[in-house]
Amino acid sequence: MLMQRFRATTKLVPYLTSAINAASVAARHHPLTKRPCFGTLSPSSPSLLGDHKDKVPHLIQAKSVSTNSSSVAKQAVPENEVEQVELLTATEDLHGGVVVDMTEPMDSVVFASLLQASISHWRQKGKRGVWIKLPIARSNLVDAAVKEGFRYHHAESDYLMLVRWIPETEDTLPANASHRVAIGAFVMNSKREILVVQEISGRFRNTGVWKLPTGAVNEGEDICKAAVREVKEETGIDTEFVEVLAFRQGHKSFFQKSDLFFVCMLTPKSFDIQKQDLEIEAAQWMPVGDYAAQPFVKKNKLFDYVAEICLAKSDKDYAGFTALSTTTSSGKRSYLYYNNRDMEKIQATGDPQ
Repeated sequence: MLMQRFRATTKLVPYLTSAINAASVAARHHPLTKRPCFGTLSPSSPSLLGDHKDKVPHLIQAKSVSTNSSSVAKQAVPENEVEQVELLTATEDLHGGVVVDMTEPMDSVVFASLLQASISHWRQKGKRGVWIKLPIARSNLVDAAVKEGFRYHHAESDYLMLVRWIPETEDTLPANASHRVAIGAFVMNSKREILVVQEISGRFRNTGVWKLPTGAVNEGEDICKAAVREVKEETGIDTEFVEVLAFRQGHKSFFQKSDLFFVCMLTPKSFDIQKQDLEIEAAQWMPVGDYAAQPFVKKNKLFDYVAEICLAKSDKDYAGFTALSTTTSSGKRSYLYYNNRDMEKIQATGDPQ
């Protein structure tokens, strides 16, 4: 973990008294000479949230930590002179906050003292949210952060993110991700048969219900590509994405999270089914009318509406949403889903109405 020094007036002494004592104890009982926690700040240090500005600048070059407590706390200085204080190194985000990425080992006592001094400094600088990213290997620091007022924000497989709002104003930090995204794949061949499956587990296990292939969209994955992937994984069928036919929003579906479910139409590029044995009990090509006529589908309005939309696409002039590859203002690639047929009509007539 990188750290930084700044020059502070002796007005900060009240905030650092505990840091001196704690760091001294840590130095005696927790030797750190073999665990480098300090270093010069590099512009190439990895960003955490993807939208950071420049690193918080070093006013004095940092150095490797030693068992001497002066490396993590102030030296006694005459009144009105300057002192050197060690702080946790942080990156500034675009919203007036800072992010601390604890990549290197650190003793929890030392961390607590440095965190106290850092919060005092960030508050003086008018910072707002403070984010601390703790990899699994740094779980020993969780308790110290929580005792300083930090709360859990979210967790991934390899790290925990904690956050604290430090001003006296209303907390405006964004909540954790609120939605999970999934797809259902409507794949129909030239015989007007659609690809359906029966699952080994889940709510439809042993019900005899034939359903569309479904699955979750992975992090960083586009909806159109997720649909193609899920069909291939569950049935072995290669497909090409055509359009989004409809989508549904639900709530409290997965650990109290909301979900967005996109019904996607795909064109098959192969036809020999090779089902996935781990999740799929059976898979087949089924006449679209037989699928829509299943008692379970007719009884449940949501499934019935989806079946009606699929029939409308196959029988009538129903238009869904085509995927248009584009870029955002920041240069990131993205897909815009829109009604291509009506847009082409508007563009052909030149009438914006």
